[in-house]
Amino acid sequence: MSRLGTLGARLYRGEVGYDFIGKRKIWYGISILITITAIVGLAVSGLNMGIEFKGGAVFTTPKTSVTVAEAEDLATEASGHQAIVQKLGNGGLRVQITEVDTAKSDAIKNKLSEDLDVPAEKIAADLVGPSWGEQIANKAWTGLGIFMVLVVIYLAIAFEWRMAIAALVALIHDITITVGIYALVGFEVTPGTVIGLLTILGYSLYDTVVVFDSLRESTDGITKQTRWTYGEIANRSINGTLVRSINTTVVALLPVAGLLFIGGGVLGAGMLNDISLSLFVGLAAGAYSSIFIATPLVADLKERDPQIKALKKRVLAKRAAAAAEGERPEDGLPAGAAPAAAVVGQRQQPPRGRGRTPGKR
Repeated sequence: MSRLGTLGARLYRGEVGYDFIGKRKIWYGISILITITAIVGLAVSGLNMGIEFKGGAVFTTPKTSVTVAEAEDLATEASGHQAIVQKLGNGGLRVQITEVDTAKSDAIKNKLSEDLDVPAEKIAADLVGPSWGEQIANKAWTGLGIFMVLVVIYLAIAFEWRMAIAALVALIHDITITVGIYALVGFEVTPGTVIGLLTILGYSLYDTVVVFDSLRESTDGITKQTRWTYGEIANRSINGTLVRSINTTVVALLPVAGLLFIGGGVLGAGMLNDISLSLFVGLAAGAYSSIFIATPLVADLKERDPQIKALKKRVLAKRAAAAAEGERPEDGLPAGAAPAAAVVGQRQQPPRGRGRTPGKR
């Protein structure tokens, strides 16, 4: 077995682990700091909306020796507006100029033909109206709202309302961080960005539900025992699925990174670059929130329940009494004894025989 597999098995059995629940305030503080930074960046810099939302013209040229920097200067001079130029894989250029109408596009096209030394008939011009981008934005917000409502309803039915609230907070956390990074760095927001942003919600929710399912199973009948508090069981659930979450995230990030750095960076694929960029940022934020935000928040909400509060008091009282008698506080065993299994609600395994058939000697 690999080292990572061995570590995962030890985490699942509770032999090793990180105290996510006990140190949750640290991670809450980090998340709050990141979120505030993202909101400030969004308020100060704003989003760099693409041409699909602002409206304008897109000119695609054949292969040319003009550099991107030179083309940006020429296009800005020809249109009077800031131009964004991308180098295409075939050696051509993609020139985006916002706030350009039909009357201006022909003049800009002819001017670019002269400056870039390419025939005007070989320059493809596409006009985009701002109303089209507004329709996309409205539909995206509608889809996001419907998705959030359905997630809350499903989790409240399948699990409980506390987990639904925690998952919703984690999703909002992921969206805020992703949008904030776009604002701070100045990435262009296109319809591909919106598609990628909606896609990451499913990945984030998947990791969160995996931990929630383990937590629900482990806490089944938790009030019938006096060995472990709810927070300790929640911490065990996170550690038990930690390696699985890491593996899932890495496997998802690798192809997205390939799309981003190879497809977008090397080949210059515009829409592909937009989708993969939002996916890459969102997947990383989603993996973080499912581990450090969602489950610790469930533990916070759950430990306010009177039954869980009473359970915690009984567990701590029992440990204090065991410590006074010289026994292990966590399981009531004498000091130096081997610890027992630390899972509440664990599936019962059928008894194994010792090489005999039942009923035979």
